[in-house]
Amino acid sequence: MKKYLFLLLFACTAYQYVQSQHKLVKLWEIDSVLKVPESVLYDQQNKVLYVSNIDGEPWGKDGKGFISKLSQDGKIIKKEWVTGLNAPKGMGLYKNKLYVADLSEIVVIDIAKGVIESRLKINGANGLNDITIAANSMLSVSDSKNKVVYTFPATFFKKISWILDSTDLKGPNGLLAYNNLLYVLDAGSLYTYKYDKKTGKQFVEIANGMETSTDGIENVSGNEFIVSSWSGVVYYINADGSKQVLLDGREQKINSADIGYNHAERIVYIPTFWKNTVAAYKLQ
Repeated sequence: MKKYLFLLLFACTAYQYVQSQHKLVKLWEIDSVLKVPESVLYDQQNKVLYVSNIDGEPWGKDGKGFISKLSQDGKIIKKEWVTGLNAPKGMGLYKNKLYVADLSEIVVIDIAKGVIESRLKINGANGLNDITIAANSMLSVSDSKNKVVYTFPATFFKKISWILDSTDLKGPNGLLAYNNLLYVLDAGSLYTYKYDKKTGKQFVEIANGMETSTDGIENVSGNEFIVSSWSGVVYYINADGSKQVLLDGREQKINSADIGYNHAERIVYIPTFWKNTVAAYKLQ
Protein backbone atom coordinates (compact mmCIF):
# COMPACT_ATOMS: atom_id res chain seq x y z
CA MET A 1 0.00 0.00 0.00
CA LYS A 2 2.81 2.37 0.92
CA LYS A 3 4.46 1.65 -2.41
CA TYR A 4 1.34 2.65 -4.33
CA LEU A 5 0.91 5.81 -2.26
CA PHE A 6 4.51 6.73 -2.98
CA LEU A 7 4.04 6.16 -6.71
CA LEU A 8 0.84 8.20 -6.68
CA LEU A 9 2.55 11.04 -4.83
CA PHE A 10 5.47 10.92 -7.24
CA ALA A 11 3.13 10.96 -10.25
CA CYS A 12 1.19 13.93 -8.89
CA THR A 13 4.40 15.83 -8.14
CA ALA A 14 5.75 15.11 -11.62
CA TYR A 15 2.47 16.23 -13.17
CA GLN A 16 2.54 19.50 -11.24
CA TYR A 17 6.14 20.06 -12.29
CA VAL A 18 5.29 19.55 -15.97
CA GLN A 19 2.26 21.76 -15.65
CA SER A 20 4.31 24.57 -14.11
CA GLN A 21 6.85 24.71 -16.95
CA HIS A 22 6.66 27.52 -19.47
CA LYS A 23 8.48 28.19 -22.71
CA LEU A 24 9.06 30.93 -25.26
CA VAL A 25 8.28 30.19 -28.90
CA LYS A 26 9.88 32.58 -31.35
CA LEU A 27 7.46 34.42 -33.65
CA TRP A 28 9.68 36.88 -35.48
CA GLU A 29 12.84 38.96 -35.33
CA ILE A 30 13.51 42.14 -37.28
CA ASP A 31 16.69 42.68 -39.29
CA SER A 32 19.69 44.28 -37.59
CA VAL A 33 18.71 47.82 -38.48
CA LEU A 34 18.21 49.33 -35.03
CA LYS A 35 20.95 51.13 -33.11
CA VAL A 36 21.61 49.51 -29.73
CA PRO A 37 17.97 48.92 -28.76
CA GLU A 38 17.67 48.95 -24.95
CA SER A 39 13.96 48.86 -24.18
CA VAL A 40 10.68 47.82 -25.82
CA LEU A 41 7.26 49.03 -24.71
CA TYR A 42 3.94 47.77 -26.06
CA ASP A 43 1.24 50.42 -26.51
CA GLN A 44 -2.02 48.50 -26.26
CA GLN A 45 -4.21 51.46 -27.19
CA ASN A 46 -2.37 52.25 -30.42
CA LYS A 47 -1.26 48.65 -31.14
CA VAL A 48 2.37 49.61 -31.72
CA LEU A 49 5.78 49.04 -30.14
CA TYR A 50 8.17 51.75 -29.03
CA VAL A 51 11.88 50.95 -28.97
CA SER A 52 14.53 53.12 -27.33
CA ASN A 53 17.79 53.24 -29.31
CA ILE A 54 21.00 54.35 -27.61
CA ASP A 55 22.99 54.54 -30.88
CA GLY A 56 26.37 54.87 -29.17
CA GLU A 57 27.87 54.30 -25.76
CA PRO A 58 25.37 53.05 -23.13
CA TRP A 59 25.93 56.14 -20.96
CA GLY A 60 27.11 58.58 -23.61
CA LYS A 61 25.67 62.08 -23.79
CA ASP A 62 25.97 62.54 -27.53
CA GLY A 63 22.49 63.47 -28.77
CA LYS A 64 22.33 60.43 -31.06
CA GLY A 65 19.62 58.49 -29.21
CA PHE A 66 16.14 58.05 -30.68
CA ILE A 67 12.83 56.20 -30.37
CA SER A 68 11.57 53.81 -33.06
CA LYS A 69 7.97 52.86 -33.75
CA LEU A 70 7.19 49.29 -34.86
CA SER A 71 4.02 47.41 -35.74
CA GLN A 72 2.91 44.45 -33.63
CA ASP A 73 4.29 42.03 -36.22
CA GLY A 74 7.74 43.61 -36.29
CA LYS A 75 7.46 45.94 -39.26
CA ILE A 76 9.25 49.26 -38.86
CA ILE A 77 6.72 52.08 -39.05
CA LYS A 78 9.34 54.78 -38.50
CA LYS A 79 12.88 53.98 -37.46
CA GLU A 80 13.73 57.46 -36.14
CA TRP A 81 10.27 58.41 -34.91
CA VAL A 82 11.54 60.81 -32.22
CA THR A 83 15.15 62.01 -32.19
CA GLY A 84 17.25 64.31 -30.02
CA LEU A 85 17.85 62.00 -27.06
CA ASN A 86 21.17 60.82 -25.61
CA ALA A 87 21.15 57.25 -24.29
CA PRO A 88 17.41 56.50 -23.84
CA LYS A 89 16.47 53.42 -21.87
CA GLY A 90 13.25 52.54 -19.98
CA MET A 91 9.86 53.92 -21.01
CA GLY A 92 6.41 54.36 -19.53
CA LEU A 93 2.97 55.38 -20.81
CA TYR A 94 0.51 57.75 -19.17
CA LYS A 95 -2.39 59.65 -20.77
CA ASN A 96 -1.08 59.57 -24.35
CA LYS A 97 2.41 60.60 -23.28
CA LEU A 98 5.55 58.49 -23.53
CA TYR A 99 8.02 59.02 -20.68
CA VAL A 100 11.64 58.07 -21.42
CA ALA A 101 14.57 57.75 -18.98
CA ASP A 102 17.56 59.49 -20.56
CA LEU A 103 20.68 59.69 -18.37
CA SER A 104 19.88 62.65 -16.12
CA GLU A 105 16.45 63.63 -17.36
CA ILE A 106 13.04 62.27 -18.23
CA VAL A 107 11.90 63.10 -21.75
CA VAL A 108 8.14 63.44 -22.28
CA ILE A 109 6.90 62.68 -25.80
CA ASP A 110 3.50 63.62 -27.21
CA ILE A 111 2.49 60.35 -28.87
CA ALA A 112 -0.09 61.85 -31.24
CA LYS A 113 2.38 64.44 -32.57
CA GLY A 114 5.53 62.36 -32.29
CA VAL A 115 7.50 65.23 -30.76
CA ILE A 116 9.28 65.95 -27.48
CA GLU A 117 6.93 67.95 -25.30
CA SER A 118 9.14 68.58 -22.28
CA ARG A 119 12.20 67.45 -20.37
CA LEU A 120 12.59 67.00 -16.62
CA LYS A 121 16.11 67.38 -15.29
CA ILE A 122 16.71 65.40 -12.08
CA ASN A 123 19.52 67.10 -10.19
CA GLY A 124 22.36 64.75 -9.37
CA ALA A 125 21.08 61.91 -11.56
CA ASN A 126 23.37 60.46 -14.21
CA GLY A 127 22.25 56.86 -14.65
CA LEU A 128 18.47 56.90 -15.12
CA ASN A 129 17.46 53.47 -16.36
CA ASP A 130 13.89 52.19 -16.04
CA ILE A 131 10.49 53.83 -15.60
CA THR A 132 7.15 52.60 -14.34
CA ILE A 133 3.95 54.59 -13.90
CA ALA A 134 1.18 53.51 -11.54
CA ALA A 135 -2.52 54.01 -12.20
CA ASN A 136 -2.57 56.93 -9.76
CA SER A 137 0.03 58.73 -11.94
CA MET A 138 2.97 58.12 -9.60
CA LEU A 139 6.08 57.69 -11.71
CA SER A 140 9.14 55.84 -10.43
CA VAL A 141 12.53 55.89 -12.15
CA SER A 142 15.71 54.02 -11.23
CA ASP A 143 19.18 55.57 -11.23
CA SER A 144 21.46 52.55 -11.50
CA LYS A 145 24.68 54.50 -11.07
CA ASN A 146 23.63 56.41 -7.96
CA LYS A 147 21.71 53.42 -6.54
CA VAL A 148 18.55 55.48 -6.12
CA VAL A 149 14.89 55.17 -7.10
CA TYR A 150 12.95 58.42 -7.43
CA THR A 151 9.18 58.79 -7.40
CA PHE A 152 6.85 61.70 -8.17
CA PRO A 153 3.52 62.44 -9.91
CA ALA A 154 3.88 62.17 -13.69
CA THR A 155 1.61 65.18 -14.00
CA PHE A 156 3.50 67.40 -11.56
CA PHE A 157 7.26 67.05 -11.75
CA LYS A 158 8.13 69.54 -9.00
CA LYS A 159 7.32 67.08 -6.22
CA ILE A 160 10.33 64.79 -6.70
CA SER A 161 11.33 62.65 -3.74
CA TRP A 162 13.54 59.56 -3.57
CA ILE A 163 12.10 56.49 -1.90
CA LEU A 164 15.00 54.05 -1.99
CA ASP A 165 18.72 54.74 -1.81
CA SER A 166 22.09 53.01 -1.59
CA THR A 167 21.40 51.75 1.92
CA ASP A 168 18.85 49.38 0.38
CA LEU A 169 20.16 48.85 -3.15
CA LYS A 170 23.25 47.69 -5.04
CA GLY A 171 22.28 48.92 -8.51
CA PRO A 172 18.53 49.11 -9.22
CA ASN A 173 17.30 48.71 -12.76
CA GLY A 174 13.93 47.20 -13.71
CA LEU A 175 10.82 48.64 -12.04
CA LEU A 176 7.16 47.68 -12.12
CA ALA A 177 4.19 49.31 -10.40
CA TYR A 178 1.73 46.50 -9.79
CA ASN A 179 -1.00 45.73 -7.27
CA ASN A 180 -0.21 48.76 -5.08
CA LEU A 181 3.44 47.72 -4.79
CA LEU A 182 6.64 48.80 -6.47
CA TYR A 183 8.66 45.84 -7.76
CA VAL A 184 12.39 46.49 -7.99
CA LEU A 185 15.07 44.43 -9.76
CA ASP A 186 18.42 44.85 -8.09
CA ALA A 187 21.59 42.88 -8.90
CA GLY A 188 19.95 39.49 -9.41
CA SER A 189 17.12 39.79 -6.91
CA LEU A 190 13.49 40.90 -7.10
CA TYR A 191 12.03 42.97 -4.26
CA THR A 192 8.77 44.68 -3.45
CA TYR A 193 8.67 48.07 -1.81
CA LYS A 194 5.84 49.76 0.01
CA TYR A 195 5.79 52.70 2.37
CA ASP A 196 3.21 52.80 5.13
CA LYS A 197 2.86 55.83 7.42
CA LYS A 198 2.37 53.60 10.45
CA THR A 199 4.84 50.79 9.86
CA GLY A 200 7.38 52.69 7.74
CA LYS A 201 9.39 51.18 4.92
CA GLN A 202 8.59 47.63 3.85
CA PHE A 203 11.25 46.08 1.61
CA VAL A 204 10.71 42.38 0.89
CA GLU A 205 12.72 39.96 -1.26
CA ILE A 206 10.56 37.93 -3.67
CA ALA A 207 13.19 36.01 -5.67
CA ASN A 208 16.96 35.79 -5.88
CA GLY A 209 19.80 33.91 -7.57
CA MET A 210 19.34 35.42 -11.03
CA GLU A 211 22.06 36.91 -13.21
CA THR A 212 23.27 40.11 -11.55
CA SER A 213 22.44 42.13 -14.67
CA THR A 214 18.65 41.85 -14.10
CA ASP A 215 17.04 44.38 -16.42
CA GLY A 216 13.32 44.23 -17.33
CA ILE A 217 10.24 42.96 -15.50
CA GLU A 218 6.68 42.33 -16.67
CA ASN A 219 3.70 40.82 -14.84
CA VAL A 220 2.12 37.76 -16.46
CA SER A 221 -0.76 37.13 -14.07
CA GLY A 222 -1.29 37.10 -10.32
CA ASN A 223 2.11 37.09 -8.66
CA GLU A 224 3.98 35.60 -11.61
CA PHE A 225 6.48 37.61 -13.64
CA ILE A 226 8.91 37.52 -16.54
CA VAL A 227 12.34 38.96 -15.79
CA SER A 228 15.15 39.63 -18.25
CA SER A 229 18.85 40.08 -17.60
CA TRP A 230 21.13 42.09 -19.83
CA SER A 231 23.57 39.16 -20.03
CA GLY A 232 21.01 37.18 -22.05
CA VAL A 233 18.95 35.14 -19.59
CA VAL A 234 15.15 35.47 -19.36
CA TYR A 235 13.37 34.00 -16.34
CA TYR A 236 9.83 33.04 -15.37
CA ILE A 237 9.23 33.87 -11.70
CA ASN A 238 6.55 31.82 -10.00
CA ALA A 239 4.32 33.06 -7.19
CA ASP A 240 6.41 31.21 -4.60
CA GLY A 241 9.60 32.93 -5.76
CA SER A 242 10.98 29.93 -7.64
CA LYS A 243 12.29 30.59 -11.13
CA GLN A 244 12.63 28.91 -14.50
CA VAL A 245 15.03 29.85 -17.29
CA LEU A 246 13.04 30.56 -20.45
CA LEU A 247 15.88 31.76 -22.66
CA ASP A 248 19.66 31.82 -22.39
CA GLY A 249 21.63 33.75 -24.98
CA ARG A 250 24.92 33.98 -23.10
CA GLU A 251 26.80 31.46 -25.22
CA GLN A 252 25.74 33.23 -28.43
CA LYS A 253 26.40 36.63 -26.78
CA ILE A 254 22.83 37.74 -27.41
CA ASN A 255 21.65 40.22 -24.80
CA SER A 256 18.12 40.49 -23.47
CA ALA A 257 17.65 44.02 -22.22
CA ASP A 258 14.43 45.73 -21.02
CA ILE A 259 11.55 43.56 -22.27
CA GLY A 260 8.02 44.52 -23.30
CA TYR A 261 4.87 42.41 -22.98
CA ASN A 262 1.53 42.12 -24.76
CA HIS A 263 -0.75 40.70 -22.05
CA ALA A 264 -3.71 39.96 -24.32
CA GLU A 265 -1.68 37.80 -26.70
CA ARG A 266 1.04 36.70 -24.24
CA ILE A 267 3.87 37.95 -26.44
CA VAL A 268 7.25 38.95 -25.01
CA TYR A 269 9.33 41.49 -26.93
CA ILE A 270 13.09 41.32 -26.34
CA PRO A 271 15.62 43.97 -27.44
CA THR A 272 19.03 42.42 -28.14
CA PHE A 273 21.14 45.54 -27.50
CA TRP A 274 24.45 45.04 -29.39
CA LYS A 275 22.78 42.72 -31.95
CA ASN A 276 20.53 45.65 -33.00
CA THR A 277 17.32 43.67 -33.27
CA VAL A 278 14.03 43.09 -31.49
CA ALA A 279 12.62 39.57 -31.26
CA ALA A 280 9.08 38.48 -30.33
CA TYR A 281 8.21 35.26 -28.46
CA LYS A 282 4.93 33.62 -27.58
CA LEU A 283 4.77 32.69 -23.91
CA GLN A 284 3.34 29.20 -23.46
